[in-house]
Amino acid sequence: METPRRSRWIIPTALIVGCLPWLILFTIGMVWFITKLAGLSGPVYSSDKIALVRISGVITAGQSSAGLFGGSTAGSERIVKQLEKARLDDSVKAILLRINSPGGSPAGSQEVYDEIMRIRKQGKVVVTSMGDVAASGGYYIASASDKIYANGSTITGSIGVIFETTDMSSLYKKIGIEPEVIKTGKYKDTGGGLRKLTPDERKLIRGIIDDTFDQFIRAVSVGRKMPRARVRQLADGRVFTGRQAKKIGLVDAIGGLQEAKAATARQAGIKGEPKVIEYEKDFWANLRGGAESESMRAAQRDEAIIRRLLQMAPELAP
Repeated sequence: METPRRSRWIIPTALIVGCLPWLILFTIGMVWFITKLAGLSGPVYSSDKIALVRISGVITAGQSSAGLFGGSTAGSERIVKQLEKARLDDSVKAILLRINSPGGSPAGSQEVYDEIMRIRKQGKVVVTSMGDVAASGGYYIASASDKIYANGSTITGSIGVIFETTDMSSLYKKIGIEPEVIKTGKYKDTGGGLRKLTPDERKLIRGIIDDTFDQFIRAVSVGRKMPRARVRQLADGRVFTGRQAKKIGLVDAIGGLQEAKAATARQAGIKGEPKVIEYEKDFWANLRGGAESESMRAAQRDEAIIRRLLQMAPELAP
């Protein structure tokens, strides 16, 4: 007697399950239609466009990545691809960069800088709007633009190059680990952390840092049309607020994204309300990138090493 009672629910359940996807599609369609209808009463946009390109996170030479819980990187390949699209699009009259980055890879910053200079040579306007921070490599990129806007409390500057390594030999000795390295040349394990740097290695690294620093100075000098001697005076690694940076000539004006957008339109000769287009991120591609990024793998390796060391020497635990 129970079977007929259950069978009465089979058909209604099947109908609900079958119609659910169509109901979802109908809802999405209605939202899109209402949004478009509401837009009819909005501002009249110019046919000329401004391309908004966002640079958020640590700059890397490669693809961007974004983890589920933050830790995003700004890959130069993705940024350059967006800038190239804007450069080749005749309807795009100007590019607005929104930078929120503490810096990162010198090579990645150079790649973006060079693409911005190509855009400027083509005659298109490039304006930078700084967010919370646009320092080191973030400023490297910003310096290539025609004009830089910063908020009064933006952190910028930090013109310089840094190399860091940690000598772990004393710790390894304390816990009874004896690393062994087989290499093809005396410099192959430089900075590996298993021993102290030799005087020759310090000289080698100093040469690399000085050469990279000289390239940084030259880029800022060319982009900002500022004498190299003046750039060097400001390039001791210190950071500035946006207001301080304006006083010393590292930025041009104080203002947020909206002020920068209006200035971009004026400088590009766009009449009326400019239409801003943005090259959206592919969320799933970034998610895959985040899972596969070298920085995340390196962090996982470091975490595993620390866990292992604490297991072997629990007295080191805080």
